[in-house]
Amino acid sequence: MFPVISIIMGSTSDLPVMEKAMKFLEDMEIPFEVNALSAHRTPAAVEQFASNARSRGIKVIIAGAGMAAALPGVIAASTTVPVIGVPIKGMLDGLDAMLSIIQMPPGIPVATVGVNGAQNAAILATEMLALSDETIATKLQNYKSTLGEKIEKANAQLSEITTYRYKV
Repeated sequence: MFPVISIIMGSTSDLPVMEKAMKFLEDMEIPFEVNALSAHRTPAAVEQFASNARSRGIKVIIAGAGMAAALPGVIAASTTVPVIGVPIKGMLDGLDAMLSIIQMPPGIPVATVGVNGAQNAAILATEMLALSDETIATKLQNYKSTLGEKIEKANAQLSEITTYRYKV
């Protein structure tokens, strides 16, 4: 199977965050690729990657970057494939990266998730694919149906704690 989602990060130091996206896509059985390319240190490679993404079958790009976080915008400038930016927590708790990613000029959109939100980026990418793939849509619906169960279980566990519970 050929990858339909590309996960790219500015440095392998971003891997612990981006692994959450990889895990989600593996669970959904969506083929993906992973690359480490820097908008500042390997700009020609980033431009080549982005300009060839569509012809290689890539349908969504998830780009994680910290600090100056130029990577998602540089990629978006060279492709028509949707780009989802993941700000990586760094110098200013990720605020610097987040602001870099969300402040794109007109014509160069980058969807942005929260700081270190790689899993949400993978979910958003999956939702994009689900628009035209019923199998993925079903898997995504099944996943989302389990989210409430986790909260209900946690709530039931809380009700078992009696030490601080208000009693009528």
